[in-house]
Parts: sequence; C-alpha cells; structure tokens
Amino acid sequence: MQVSRFILALVVGLGHASARANIYGYIDEQGAAHLATEKVDSRYQLFLQGRQIDSSDLATIGPAKPELLRYLSQHPNVKKFEPLLKAASERFAVDAALLKAVMAAESGFNPDAVSPKGAIGLMQVMPATAERYGLQGDKGRTIEQKLADPETNIRLGARYLRDLRRMFPHRQELVLASYNAGEGAVQQYGNQIPPYPETRNYVQLVTQIYQLYQPKAATGRLPATVSSGRGYNARRIYMTIPGRRNLPDASLASNQ
Repeated sequence: MQVSRFILALVVGLGHASARANIYGYIDEQGAAHLATEKVDSRYQLFLQGRQIDSSDLATIGPAKPELLRYLSQHPNVKKFEPLLKAASERFAVDAALLKAVMAAESGFNPDAVSPKGAIGLMQVMPATAERYGLQGDKGRTIEQKLADPETNIRLGARYLRDLRRMFPHRQELVLASYNAGEGAVQQYGNQIPPYPETRNYVQLVTQIYQLYQPKAATGRLPATVSSGRGYNARRIYMTIPGRRNLPDASLASNQ
C-alpha cells in the first residue's frame, strides 16, 4: 500500500505538468532500467500516463511499475550526489528536483558519461558552455578533465539552468528546451519549443521525472531493494529519447 500511495501522489502531481506525455519502460535481464517517451519496442510497457488520474484509475498503472519507481527514487547515485545537488540548488536558486530530473535524462546518473558531441558528465555540460562560465584548462588538467568532476559539473549545469530561467521566466518548458537544443534555437522559433522531435520528447520526459523528485510525491517509503542486479551497471538508467541525433553508444547516456 505504501508503494500505491507513492504512485498516486506521483500521478496526481503529473496532472499539473506543463508538458504531458506517456512514459514507457522495462527492466532488462541485467537489472538495468530503460525509459522512453514512446513504446520503442515490445519490451516497453506503459509506466506512467501523462494525464491526471484519480484513485479509481490506480489499477491501470500495472504491477511491474513500482520497480521502475524505485529505480528513479532510490538510485544509489541520487543519494551519493545529494550534497552536491543541495549546494548547487541553494547557490543558484534552482530546484534540486529539477537538477535531479535533468541529471536522470542527461546521463542516467553516470558521472563518466560522454556524448559523441563531447558533452561531459552528470549534467552533460559542453566544454564551450563551461568556458562561457570561466572554466579553463591548465597544465594540471584539461577542461574536459575538470568537467568530469561531479561537483564542477553539477555546479555549471545548475548555473546554466539558472541563467536560462532568467532568460525565460516562468517558462520551464523553454528552459528545458534550451538546455537540450540551445537558447538560440528557442529564440529562433519565437520563444517556443523548437519543432525537433528530440527536444519535444526531452522536455516531456524531464517534466515527468521532475514531478517524481518533488517532495510532495514522496509520500510513502519504498523498499530498499532496487533490483536483483549487482554492481553499478545493474543499476543504470537508460533514457531513450525518440528523435535523438547521434545516439550515443549504449554505455553512454547523453542528449548532446
């Protein structure tokens, strides 16, 4: 019943999301979670519906879904990087729940993620973006090596989100679209989400996950076991965003 209360709180919160979409998912034989905004293949089953539902609809969520919720709510790296997320949230006045949601979609909580385009780390920050904020390489470490540091990566990702929010106040969907496609693309399309399938799906996915990490959703305590897998790889989260260009190798998670 605790899991059911948690699911109910989550889906009710999703009814207030500005971008609504279904999320599909499954857990593979290695115990890793896979999430997508489309039913990519037969393995993907409906995880959450992007509409408001009431308690009478609770049974339609399905018996396998609590395990996916456990992945997102109890992933070991969420707890590991919680102090860094809290510090960045307070410093740049960015909701910690939003930072977690972006991190989930960008890297699947993998601090070693590197995209084909060169985006680095938990928040998938491009070196050029880091340079805009004054990060420079030196004799000791390159800019890419510095970006691989979780504290630096989270701080720069949070700072960028803060500046995007200042650019698009009260328009979180545009903040997320800009984080994915660049603020120039959003401005090019008249301060609307660009008509890129990747970006539209990215905004929907992050918006849904963001609701999960908001405190109001965490009304029930979930069992400590995340999955039957062992080791870090068994607790990976893979985000498949339809329309994603230059899709990285399965061992990497990125949106750049």
